[in-house]
Amino acid sequence: QVQLVESGGGSVQAGGSLRLSCVASGVTYSPRCMGWFRQAPGKEREGVAALYTGDGWTYYGDSVKGPFTISQDRAKNTLYLQMDSLKPEDTATYYCAADYFEATIATMTPSDFGYWGQGTQVTVSS
Repeated sequence: QVQLVESGGGSVQAGGSLRLSCVASGVTYSPRCMGWFRQAPGKEREGVAALYTGDGWTYYGDSVKGPFTISQDRAKNTLYLQMDSLKPEDTATYYCAADYFEATIATMTPSDFGYWGQGTQVTVSS
């Protein structure tokens, strides 16, 4: 059973940076697609960034293009999200997700991802 564990969240001031990590365990082979989502109170979960683990293609949600960078270390089964120039509107719970079959990076539809982490809180103060 695939398990995803996120870390790296915290509280920062606007303009600061954080790097989130997501370690996948229980995998016999890498998920085809992995991504980061976020959900703020009262809002729907939105796709932040995703990649195909095989060829490394990446895709970013419109709200985070530029300041955020998704990457992976396949040897460590770890997904990263480097977040720079953080803004108060980036405050949310950030979730790591993975899927073997349906998910695509261009759509980042949450229901297409079969595995989810527990989430890590990111709070950006002005």
